Amino acid sequence: MADVVDPATRSRMMSGIRGKNTKPELLIRKALHARGFRYRLHCDLPGKPDICLPKHRAVIFVHGCFWHGHGCHLFKWPKTRPEFWRAKIGRNCEVDRAADSRLLDSGWRVAVIWECALKGREHLPLEDVISTCANWLNSDQMRLEIRGG
Repeated sequence: MADVVDPATRSRMMSGIRGKNTKPELLIRKALHARGFRYRLHCDLPGKPDICLPKHRAVIFVHGCFWHGHGCHLFKWPKTRPEFWRAKIGRNCEVDRAADSRLLDSGWRVAVIWECALKGREHLPLEDVISTCANWLNSDQMRLEIRGG
């Protein structure tokens, strides 16, 4: 199936997709900061976590549901170039699992906040997401995953 836009337009559209400082990431950072949590950004650890809290020996990934292959209502397989996208998203998932394992093995605690927890028809109230995160940061649990309702 042919793409619905020309290659130049598609290239411009794809170049506008951010890898850092996304809206969901900024939302989480601002809310954590307001709660008194201090963090580092994009620290040099496996998987390049979005938020790093050395005091709590914890990292937070804010994953986009499409790019990380989340099985929620926000994720749909593209109809064009399906082989490319299955390989691309499959590889992203492999990298995520490997990074989680390496971080946990080295004593870091890992949280994943999915985009669907923050937007879409099944999103959670931001206060609930941040409270869950704050409780996790103040606990000794190694893993946390927050997804849409």
